[in-house]
Amino acid sequence: MPLPRSSVEDTGLPLPEPAPLVLEHRVLKSLLGAWALAACSAQETAAVEEHLGECGSCADEALRLRGAVGLLHPPESLDLDPSLRTRVLEGCLDRRPARIPVPEWAAPYDAEAARLDALLQDIGDAEWHAPVRLRWFEGDGPVSRRTTVAGVIAHLLSVDGLVGVALGLEDPLGAATAEKTEAEGAAAGAPTPAQRTEAYWRASHFPPTRAVRAPWREQSHHIVRTVSFAGGGSGRLAVSYGGFALPLSDSMLDRAFECWVHAGDIADAVDYPYEPPAPRHLHRMIDLAARMLPVSLAERRRAGLSAPAPRRLVAAGAPGRSLRLEIEGSGGGEWLIPLDSPASVASAEHEVAHVALDGVEFCRLAAGHVSPEEAAAGQVGDREAIRDVLFAAASLSRM
Repeated sequence: MPLPRSSVEDTGLPLPEPAPLVLEHRVLKSLLGAWALAACSAQETAAVEEHLGECGSCADEALRLRGAVGLLHPPESLDLDPSLRTRVLEGCLDRRPARIPVPEWAAPYDAEAARLDALLQDIGDAEWHAPVRLRWFEGDGPVSRRTTVAGVIAHLLSVDGLVGVALGLEDPLGAATAEKTEAEGAAAGAPTPAQRTEAYWRASHFPPTRAVRAPWREQSHHIVRTVSFAGGGSGRLAVSYGGFALPLSDSMLDRAFECWVHAGDIADAVDYPYEPPAPRHLHRMIDLAARMLPVSLAERRRAGLSAPAPRRLVAAGAPGRSLRLEIEGSGGGEWLIPLDSPASVASAEHEVAHVALDGVEFCRLAAGHVSPEEAAAGQVGDREAIRDVLFAAASLSRM
């Protein structure tokens, strides 16, 4: 006498296998659509698949249906969503806030360094020597410098070191190399990012290899940890870039921008997809570039590369001619750019031009990866002012 079901489960004995379904041909054929969608029960699936081995017409129909389902569900990329890390961290912090939170202005650098490190983890040994051309803009034309994937990380290590030194961390160039670089740049002040990079490359006995990844990533961790312990007030600390200085809060955004741009250079070199930053981080990077435009415009004007300032000088703090910069897409917004001098105040009443650009396109322009003439911009108003601002944006780029 068979045991009741509850008795079988209580005794731990295996349940008897269910009897296979015996279905008519027309029923099995009607189940092919559900089978292709994986919507059949286990017994129905077994019955259909057994039938497909015996019936050629149903097998052909099943193959066609399975192909159609594949078109409805295109294969997804194996790469993780770039925003996944941020969403996971936000979920964790919502449940348990960090004891030592990362300042908001340092979060983009933290995220971009982590994304680049994930990319580096995926590439093979040979790809570290893949050629990369660093591109930027000087004067009225593009400039480039040939290096490798490892050379790009060495460049980031060297320039990120400016932030580290300002925070009291060890200089990645080493004492001797740093002193030599400072001596070479003494005439113009502190060494520039390009001088530091060239010094690091020269000091290497061999071209940089994947071994440069560890010190770069360790330095990025130290920088984020140090600013987090220092608190939000440390954002006012000045970071020297040789010819100019930025507050630490802006410098961290600058380094996040460079990290993303050069990660894109590396991804292009190794044929790897790479997405833009999270919208709120991208917005902060665009905002920094927009705030730096008046100074860049004034520097080009002093060098004779832009139209001269109007004869009627605008007093500091007074409203003057302005250009409306509209950035479209995720991370976008609107900014009024003062045209007469960095000390003047942008004013909608004195707007003489309006430029619209996609957010990523604007960043490519500010990185020197697209020329002002090629930037896809919607333009209305004073053509000379528009040209000057687009060239000023490209002039924000550097090695």
